[in-house]
Amino acid sequence: MTEEKTQSTEESAMAEELKGVPEDMIDNPELAKLREELETAKQDALYARAEMQNVRRRLEKDIADTRAYAATGFARDILSVADNLSRALSAIPAELREDEKLKGIVAGIEATGREIEKVFGNHGITRVAAMGLPLDPNQHQAMIEVPSADAEPGTIVQELQSGYMIKDRLLRPAMVAVAKKPD
Repeated sequence: MTEEKTQSTEESAMAEELKGVPEDMIDNPELAKLREELETAKQDALYARAEMQNVRRRLEKDIADTRAYAATGFARDILSVADNLSRALSAIPAELREDEKLKGIVAGIEATGREIEKVFGNHGITRVAAMGLPLDPNQHQAMIEVPSADAEPGTIVQELQSGYMIKDRLLRPAMVAVAKKPD
């Protein structure tokens, strides 16, 4: 509505300005051509401004994504370290955990594992939930099928390797075993 008011105001101002000008000069084809070129130039300027705004928005989004996901490569690499640390802890038998000579080493490995989890959390890296859930191909990778009478077919019954997300993107799928009907 504002654009219509502006246009009618411009037209009335133009009509006022043209009072007293001979009619044959107003209907001049060259003048009409110049007016058409002026309108085309105005439209081109509007399109260029809109395109610049779109480019700016895309650039801002790209910069935000780059900041948010800059650590993706490093995070993938450090996941194997976290996996090895977890495997080391699970390989220590219960009787050795109680041994006075090894208690300090076990406590140190556990503290390192907690610190890695804390650092992951600080950088938006979270573990993918798997156990007992239906298989989600966007987050889980089925490695084997296990006959099971206890679980619905397609339900995850074992997590072979943890999966992780960084913010809202999959960093690594969880490798899982999925239930199937018993033979």
